[in-house]
Amino acid sequence: MKTLKSILLFAAVAITFAFGIKTEGGYKIGDTIEDFSLKNIDDKMISLSDYKEAKGFIIVFTCNMCPYSIANEDRIIALDKKYKKLGYPVIAINPNDPKAMPGDGFKEMKKRAEEKEFTFPYLFDDGQKVYPKFGATKTPHVFIVSKPKMTVEYIGAIDNSSRNSDNVTEKYVENAVDALLNGNKPAKTETRAIGCSIKIL
Repeated sequence: MKTLKSILLFAAVAITFAFGIKTEGGYKIGDTIEDFSLKNIDDKMISLSDYKEAKGFIIVFTCNMCPYSIANEDRIIALDKKYKKLGYPVIAINPNDPKAMPGDGFKEMKKRAEEKEFTFPYLFDDGQKVYPKFGATKTPHVFIVSKPKMTVEYIGAIDNSSRNSDNVTEKYVENAVDALLNGNKPAKTETRAIGCSIKIL
């Protein structure tokens, strides 16, 4: 009986850590986001206002160490390559405190970006001031924002297979951006983010 209780407890904890839980105070669909200024891996400060020609943004909270983030890296690169030229670049943000998660520091971010040949900014949320405003809870966690009002259009996962891209049958982010590019609202505006909890001290 003790073994069964231990298994059930472990399963409950695992589910809690894998699935994003909405946080109070985070952005909701239809909200207008505030701009931010964060350091990129090239040591330059980046703000959304720097992107004058953009139609919107695919903002992805991700990191170096989470297995879910690693499993989605190639998909994030593919999203940027496809949609940057159409006006929706990827902006990746690492929300983790490196003291709580060694391997997610700025130096390690630079190394990972070079290894994977990231085509997008990879910003460090130093002091963890930005991710709480969004209400991000997981890595990866996606927020699609449209201009000119910087309106939140979609929140959630990249697609419906968090670990294995071969099993994807519904591409949430692509469908949402395609709808926006066609002048429509996304049919699906929210999905559950699946990943690792954001690490804080």
